[in-house]
Amino acid sequence: MIREASSLPRPFRVVTNTRETDDVVTLQLEPADGRRPDSFAPGQFNMLYRFSVGEVPLSISSAPDSPLLGHTIRDVGAMTRSLCTAEPGDLVGVRGPLGQPWPLAEASGCDLLFIAGGIGLAPLRPAIIGALADRKRYNRVCILYGARTPADLLFHEDLKRWQAEADQVLITVDTAGEDWAGDVGVVTALLRRTRFDADNTVAFVCGPEIMMRFVANDLMQSGVSPSEIALSLERSFSCALGLCGKCQLGPKFICKDGPVLRYAEVGELLTIPEL
Repeated sequence: MIREASSLPRPFRVVTNTRETDDVVTLQLEPADGRRPDSFAPGQFNMLYRFSVGEVPLSISSAPDSPLLGHTIRDVGAMTRSLCTAEPGDLVGVRGPLGQPWPLAEASGCDLLFIAGGIGLAPLRPAIIGALADRKRYNRVCILYGARTPADLLFHEDLKRWQAEADQVLITVDTAGEDWAGDVGVVTALLRRTRFDADNTVAFVCGPEIMMRFVANDLMQSGVSPSEIALSLERSFSCALGLCGKCQLGPKFICKDGPVLRYAEVGELLTIPEL
């Protein structure tokens, strides 16, 4: 059951600020009031508020059972820069958890495909951890991950552990030097080497929208139903309550009806530009 979050931010304290890449950090937060963070479902997000700067939506990247709340953040503007430079002890406002989660429960007995591009691995991380922790509930678990360069790969320790726990973990980069021994190319190329039963597969996809469109198209050509392809969409919004309209995509509001939506619901709408 998805809990309805308060519209007021709750103060959290920064515990650690871990640099993942040159422009990405992971913040671990603890409630300043001493109570545990509110429970969340993998795929949900929070609105993070930095006092005197503003508020921004960010997917939760921590494990579902973690006593700390994790957010993995790319430095792309004033608000995210303020979070990326936050130091242990600093206060951050948290409003959430919000939005619709990944359909892990509905995927029981299926092959699972987790397909991520760039920082899109962060919203998928809680779902991957949850699926591998409940391994007997699913058939094959396959993880495909693409990044711009080897230096842009996230969660190195997780990737090593997942390679031992999942059925397949395939990693590619767009460009690399001579010291890179792995795959070079787009993440869709990895699908040709992935073993899954298209008639009994649920795909979880997160990354740039253009990447998700190509991945969804290739999955459907492989026989996966568009209703079994779940995407996590990222659109600009302010209220996170479906009131401001900034995140509207056709009849959907990404903050309220998403961020996770089935390709069957939104595939034809993904060419609509943001406001």
